[in-house]
Amino acid sequence: MSELDAARYARLRWNTPLSEPHAEELLDHLDLTTATSIVDLGCGWGELLLRASGRTTAKAIGLDTDPAGLARGRRAAVDRGLDVDFVEQDAAGYGGTADRALCVGSAHTLGGARAMLTALADVVPSGRVLVGDGCWESPPTPAAAGIFGDGVLALPDLVAACRDTGWHVLHLSMATQHEWDDFESRHRAGVREWLLANPDDPRAAQVRATADSREHEYLTVYRRVLGFAYLVLAR
Repeated sequence: MSELDAARYARLRWNTPLSEPHAEELLDHLDLTTATSIVDLGCGWGELLLRASGRTTAKAIGLDTDPAGLARGRRAAVDRGLDVDFVEQDAAGYGGTADRALCVGSAHTLGGARAMLTALADVVPSGRVLVGDGCWESPPTPAAAGIFGDGVLALPDLVAACRDTGWHVLHLSMATQHEWDDFESRHRAGVREWLLANPDDPRAAQVRATADSREHEYLTVYRRVLGFAYLVLAR
């Protein structure tokens, strides 16, 4: 992995708009015990999975197709003395079961929100899951809809989809504006730091233009329009 590639996610704690206190609250609602097995579908580098694993001694598995993210997760698990198995595999191909499942920001890997909720019922036939997914907080402009596509639901429709697929909503919370701004800033901070350290790199102009464009897109197109919901569900 190049230094630039490593910089892209270097300042992100997790690849979702989420604060430390909010994360701990969500894990509390999962009601984890020492015997609770966990699987994270589309885990990335699995920071939330690692923290969940710290609450149990049972099996913890993270699935993703990004080798760099998985390698980061494995290093973190070793550093913290946690027994987490990071597997390079498409989440849609997982055929096992667990007591708890996480699927945060990865509904697209399972075919969208409704398909994700249906798939999770097979993974957790009886237990709790934590899902996190984008949803419209206000009616999207054509520009916002063009970026995120037809799969994004309004929050009431997302909750209705949970009920329709047999889940009880135990807890619902939304990413705050501070969490969103922090996430978006961190998403670019590593690249900004790389630019400061490498101003004469031949890639610098394009890297800067991309970062500036995405920042402008956030500020003018989907800030306060796209929300992010966290739901702890049970069946």
